[in-house]
Amino acid sequence: MTQAFSQTAFSPTPQASQLPTMPTGWPIGSYATYAEAQRAVDHLADKNFPVQDVTIVGVDPLLVERVAARLTWGKVLGSGAMSGAWFGLFVGLLLSLFTPGAGLTPILIGLLSGVAFGMAFAAAGYAATRGRRDFISHSQLVATRYDVLCQPRNAEAGRDLLAQLAMSSGRGF
Repeated sequence: MTQAFSQTAFSPTPQASQLPTMPTGWPIGSYATYAEAQRAVDHLADKNFPVQDVTIVGVDPLLVERVAARLTWGKVLGSGAMSGAWFGLFVGLLLSLFTPGAGLTPILIGLLSGVAFGMAFAAAGYAATRGRRDFISHSQLVATRYDVLCQPRNAEAGRDLLAQLAMSSGRGF
């Protein structure tokens, strides 16, 4: 093993860019939604502001889980059949392409097998929950507010530009 290989591939200290770090900078604006914070940074970019000094920070994060529908055996089996059908169709197409003179037989066999296995695996997964989670939901990470931070060397200029944006749109920040 060479010295260069041991230092780069198995370095005991990971690179700083791979580790989570706390944001730094001075607050130059605070917004109720992420879209407003994005709009503010876009305004800074439009004014040739050095946006590499800017960070958007979500403050007081919340995990919001929105329930979309009730989960039933019919939905579980239907979903399993559909995902299995796609996979089976893909496998069947590959088999038919690489088997001379096979015709549609591999496609049909792949499709039917995929449906059967998809339903079986979906049913096994749903049965394993034993009714503890009979709903479909979507999780989202949101914040109560979004602060725009800027490195001190440009913070005052950034704050002035965002104040102009707030005055032109009739909103405070």
